Amino acid sequence: MKFTLSWLKEHLETDATLDEIVEKLTMIGLEVEEVDDKASLKPFVIARVLTAEQHPDADRLRVLSVDTGDGKPVQVVCGAPNARAGLVGAFAAPGTYVPGIDVTLSVGKIRGVESHGMMCSERELQMSDEHDGIIDLAEDAPIGTSFASWAKLDDPVIEIGLTPNRPDATGVYGIARDLAAAGLGTLKDGTIAPVTGSGPCPVDVTIEAPELCPGFGLRLVSGVKNGPSPKWLQQRLTAIGLRPINALVDITNYVTFDRGRPLHVFDAAKVNGNLTIRRARDGETVLALDEREYALTPEMCVIADEKGVESIAGVMGGEHSGCDENTTDVLIESALWDAMNVARTGRALGIITDARYRFERGADPEMMVPGLELATRLVMELCGGTPSENRVVGYQGYAPRSISFPVSEVKRLTGLEVSAEESAAILGRLGFAATGGGAVLDVSVPSWRPDIDGKADLVEEVMRIHGVNEIAPEPLASHGAVNGQILTVLQNRTRVARRALAVRGMLEAVTWTFIDEKQAKLFGGGDPKLKLSNPIAASMSDMRPSLLPGLVSAAQRNAARGIADVALFEVSSTYENDSYEGQRRVAGGIRRGTARLDGAGRHWSGNSKPVDVFDAKADAIAVLEAAGAPVDKLQVVAGGPEWYHPGRSGTIRLGPKIVLASFGELHPRTLEALDADGPVCGFEVYIDAIPEPKAKPTRTKPRLDLSPFQLVRRDFAFVVDRTVEAASIERAAAAADKKLIAGVRVFDIFEGAALGEGRKSVAIEVAIQPREKTLTDEDFEVLASRVVENVGKQTGGVLRG
Repeated sequence: MKFTLSWLKEHLETDATLDEIVEKLTMIGLEVEEVDDKASLKPFVIARVLTAEQHPDADRLRVLSVDTGDGKPVQVVCGAPNARAGLVGAFAAPGTYVPGIDVTLSVGKIRGVESHGMMCSERELQMSDEHDGIIDLAEDAPIGTSFASWAKLDDPVIEIGLTPNRPDATGVYGIARDLAAAGLGTLKDGTIAPVTGSGPCPVDVTIEAPELCPGFGLRLVSGVKNGPSPKWLQQRLTAIGLRPINALVDITNYVTFDRGRPLHVFDAAKVNGNLTIRRARDGETVLALDEREYALTPEMCVIADEKGVESIAGVMGGEHSGCDENTTDVLIESALWDAMNVARTGRALGIITDARYRFERGADPEMMVPGLELATRLVMELCGGTPSENRVVGYQGYAPRSISFPVSEVKRLTGLEVSAEESAAILGRLGFAATGGGAVLDVSVPSWRPDIDGKADLVEEVMRIHGVNEIAPEPLASHGAVNGQILTVLQNRTRVARRALAVRGMLEAVTWTFIDEKQAKLFGGGDPKLKLSNPIAASMSDMRPSLLPGLVSAAQRNAARGIADVALFEVSSTYENDSYEGQRRVAGGIRRGTARLDGAGRHWSGNSKPVDVFDAKADAIAVLEAAGAPVDKLQVVAGGPEWYHPGRSGTIRLGPKIVLASFGELHPRTLEALDADGPVCGFEVYIDAIPEPKAKPTRTKPRLDLSPFQLVRRDFAFVVDRTVEAASIERAAAAADKKLIAGVRVFDIFEGAALGEGRKSVAIEVAIQPREKTLTDEDFEVLASRVVENVGKQTGGVLRG
């Protein structure tokens, strides 16, 4: 957003200097990005040509004698066709930098004649593109004075960077309001007096898409004389980077920047019949003012007459009905447009305009009719004409939002001590209506602040006007204990999960949080509440319910490029529903091909085995152990979600209700749906489901107690039903004597006809660690009998004979 200092002072009565204004703008959140103080134009002075003689060696050059006001004429060689004796123009002495041609002047010889400076054209001073001749001023222009000051070209230009939530600051008047509220002057009365019209507007307006156009204002001004706008208006638009076109178009640009109210003008003679605001139809096109033709879609809103589209609503007008020097009757349009629709339309068509910039941020609805009145008044002043009455369709008026504002929130959120009276006064100066007394204010939000939704927004308004610099810097609070915990339990577990999987030879991947709807449904998702309203691509329409689709796709892309054996993992979020609890923290991973922990690919000693369910199980257990889950109490049950192979998958639980992980080989149908091939195994560990550890009185590690007695191992082989899990035999054996038994490990599984139908033999190794004395044979026999008894009770197993 650009504006000049004099433009600002039309709305703000202030004695503040440029530096003070710039500093205050940044302090109140309107960050100044650039200031052009026009210092480059200060060296140019008004000078008079005393004589103009033909150059002795060049037909198109003249040798001028120039009076610069100091009584010492200087010699200048000039090639301008209008150079003549008596001409008054702008002179640049040697050493002057000329911005229009990016040259610093020096004394030089042109065809053998010395030249001590130059007489400048408008292009050389960046006033316009005119360069056919030098500047020709009135004869009474004061010789020797600053040209920039006399021509009012020394008006500083300020550019601020607006955040998307400040549509009120897209107009100079809104910026002046903020500065006045911050105590840098007094805001002048910006009331716009209505213009009395003569008769109704002859063009009727129908709104077929009220959801896209909440209001539409139109007015006819007949008998206008269009032409170049006055110099003051051209200079103001040129200063902020706009090209003057004609008076009618320049007026709309002026109101757009002055009040943040975009307008459009139609040549009434080129409009056929009445206007309709509707959605575009398939196949419709429009030739816009930038002389490019755009293909429209039904998602876009247009202004159409009886012959077709005349304008892309809120974005750009059409070339067909544009105003030119032959325009005698003009229709002035001031409308409200749906911000999201304008943003989508502009993005889809690749059009960036000042109107789109303001409408997609939320134009002030209460400025629709006043903006029409202001434009009408300017048209009458600059172009003449007779206005009709306003035709306003669809606008229901502004219903202000009311927010309950506890003034104590300012202290809580910012640390500033601001009284209720000062808070109310600040909000009042910004245009808010604050009523009530005591600790809570009822605040009514003005129409130009659509970004204000709650009390935190009001705190921000009070803070930025009271002064962000008033917030006293304070050091971070010191932790009360040495090595006090900084990260949360979930943050720590996320870090250790990443480390544990990286240690197991897996590579971390970062995949999209959005996946295709079919993939989402395949992995238990597809909830309509988790569908994106504006996806960046059709294949990224839903929030992911699982990490596996993205990881499988990444592995398949690697395989397509010759890297078939990959192991990838990701620790990130998945989404079960749209509630806070529905967002899960998950560590997931996949292994493809032969990417096992002990190596992948071909080797002279033998090829690696393909990955299987046990590789995925080992990865999941490693994450759980690193994250602090009680591994010795985990239950591993057969079967998992339907995207795994039913006979080669499992679920890890802590008790009957707490599911900590699922793992297995991916089902062939799942791989086919993901356009991938296998073998692929994967797992997902729900880190946020792991119970937090109980608080300990100290973080000191317990004393290491080592037994002086030798570890003894005994083997047992039990015959059980084929459905009995080996893990249940391990747990039963370990529970026989928790003090003496240090560990249990399965080392052999055998199935055969000799055992009977549906039976299997599971051999375990029991590690026995004496701690108080050396065990005798009798002690071992007693312990062995307890192991056999415990396994028999819990699993039905008997010792194999």
